[in-house]
Amino acid sequence: MTLRCLFIDFDSFFASVEQHDAPHLRGRPVAVIPVASDATCCIAASKEAKLQGVKTGTGVREAAERIPDIVFQLARPARYVQIHHQFLDAIQQCIPHGAAGSIDEVPCWLIGRERQRDNAIAIARSIKQKLVDVGIGPSMTCSIGIAPNKFLAKTGSDMNKPDGLTVIEQADLPGALHGLDLRDLCGIGPSMEQRLRNAGIQTVQQLCASTRKQLRRAWGSIEGERFWLQLQGFDLPERETRRSSIGHSHVLGPELRNFASMRSVLFKLLAKAAMRLRDEEFLAAGMAIRVRFVGMEARFDRDLRFAPLDDTPALLQILGRNLEVLARDTESGRWQVRRHPPLSVAITLTRLEPRSTVCGQLMDERLRSKAASVLLDRVNRKYGNNTLYMGAMADAVSRNAAPMRIPFQHVPELALEEETALHCLEQTPTTAADLLQVRMNQFRVLAEKTHRERTIKHKSAGAGSWETAKQLMKSPQRSLF
Repeated sequence: MTLRCLFIDFDSFFASVEQHDAPHLRGRPVAVIPVASDATCCIAASKEAKLQGVKTGTGVREAAERIPDIVFQLARPARYVQIHHQFLDAIQQCIPHGAAGSIDEVPCWLIGRERQRDNAIAIARSIKQKLVDVGIGPSMTCSIGIAPNKFLAKTGSDMNKPDGLTVIEQADLPGALHGLDLRDLCGIGPSMEQRLRNAGIQTVQQLCASTRKQLRRAWGSIEGERFWLQLQGFDLPERETRRSSIGHSHVLGPELRNFASMRSVLFKLLAKAAMRLRDEEFLAAGMAIRVRFVGMEARFDRDLRFAPLDDTPALLQILGRNLEVLARDTESGRWQVRRHPPLSVAITLTRLEPRSTVCGQLMDERLRSKAASVLLDRVNRKYGNNTLYMGAMADAVSRNAAPMRIPFQHVPELALEEETALHCLEQTPTTAADLLQVRMNQFRVLAEKTHRERTIKHKSAGAGSWETAKQLMKSPQRSLF
């Protein structure tokens, strides 16, 4: 009885939700996109789209070229979270599950007689049937891996998609893994793959035949030994991790690519991060600000440090002060907004410390600021995020900019991130008119992108101003780029 973990991976989750809610999309290639722009990429693809070469990360233009009749659906994060919790409730009726690592993955732990192969398979099949019985299927399926540890069970869930069921027992190792590519194993990305190849490990078979010391050298840390043990089927305890940052990012739509709108979006992202900070009972002693520009390699970077705090007004003041120099550069012409409009923004609260480890504030101004933050949280939790917000965020809120997103390793809490302005959109499937608007936006952005690329090709014609900009970037007294 070597089976300890049953790992569930929902197939093409976001796209399958769209097909579930809109029956006319079933059987058709569907891609989910975060914004109505051809400058973005697909964050999910349906089973039908994957068969034709479109997958997560494929650019919208490339996807349209590969599959002319592909349907692009705007992401509806709140709906995905709702279905995620329906899935968890259905699974719970078959077997207690562990904490979901992401919105489309759930580990379950086998105990006692559940570890026997036939019993584990029966549980897996009951889960698949339960999803149909509760009305979530049949367009939505899951693939399940059963193995001696979570790592191998997750690997197994990817080996027979979609709607697969893979069992890897101790006696099957390592042969059951030999047909995989290095990148098929969780924890091996592009850089780690290159390090393994530099160490003479070209295949999974060679990886499995390596020693603990060899993998420790390849990883450059004890993580190599952990990886070796997991490959051998050892069930290792979960590592304790401590959150080090909280942040949000957003690619600006064409209508937001100006200083005022960019600033408003950054304020909105920071307010959302500050609310999460308080909810998780942390204080932040640092802030990272990032702005990228169209047609410009250099970016606006700020890495700030300050006394630990968690109140929204104080954090917004810090952000505002550091954006003032961009405003001055706009007025002076050092930053030519029309030529290099802002493309994306990111704000991250760093150097987190548990609130209980820091002494409380005594200054009246700070106490008022903290009280205002508590009020904001209370109202927004009750009536929906951004029911009450700071005036500097008005432009971003009115345009529904930077809506809730689904991160890879975190299931968002709707009370913290769902916005009242988006409720009606989240509850109703995209209509034909909405899809037409998406296409119109895509063509508009395509024209802008073509113009931008043409400008870049003729960059040499403006070499003087470009070199001047480079010099300004090197001098913080003259420019904030």
